[in-house]
Amino acid sequence: MLTVDYDRLGLRSGERLLDLGCGGGRHAFEAARRGAQVVALDAGASEIDQVRAVLAAMAQAGEIAAAGQAAALRGDARRLPFADGSFDRVIAAEVLEHIPEDTAAMAELARVLRPGGTLAVTVPRFGPELVNWSLSTRYHDVPGGHVRIYRRSVLGRRLRGTGLRLVGCHHAHGLHSPYWWLKCLVGVDRDQQPLVAAYHRLLVWDITRRPWVTRAAGVVLDPLIGKSMVLYAEKPA
Repeated sequence: MLTVDYDRLGLRSGERLLDLGCGGGRHAFEAARRGAQVVALDAGASEIDQVRAVLAAMAQAGEIAAAGQAAALRGDARRLPFADGSFDRVIAAEVLEHIPEDTAAMAELARVLRPGGTLAVTVPRFGPELVNWSLSTRYHDVPGGHVRIYRRSVLGRRLRGTGLRLVGCHHAHGLHSPYWWLKCLVGVDRDQQPLVAAYHRLLVWDITRRPWVTRAAGVVLDPLIGKSMVLYAEKPA
């Protein structure tokens, strides 16, 4: 399930891409499949171990080049271990809302992006996220949880403050917002609650099968209640 549109990002085969806060690695895997030279970075050791295992399996299966095409590293978003201008493209998907010092992380993203390169940042959208916070404290008030809700104007202003130029925005995952509202309403840990479990099966069906009915629903719902907001920015040449 991708949040970033790679065509809007402008990713091409052979380019260097950083997936900051890679989590399970979904964006890193797709970038590697498209021929990019990928570095997936996360603060969590278990996440990095998981991503390394999947990348190794992908190389063994011939989905990506076996040598040097993708790597997974543990690191701090506020102090990236890369030289200035190391990457052609940068993705930071659903990570900045977890970092108290978000402007420091944004400055690092801009620093390691080459002049003329592009960046995609995704965060929970203000409206749907505000509903989650209102329904459940446990949704966000946990170790490593969300520390803020971004308005588009605030996120855009902070990115521009690093010297980046905003070039586009869209919303994604409209089907997912009601699912999280339901979880927050009945209890975020109650995955087996009948309505939650049924909705989860619907999302799995959408992700694995991509039927026309859910794709059509996404076209309508994404602009209205899309759970994620995606901003694209460029570093001036």
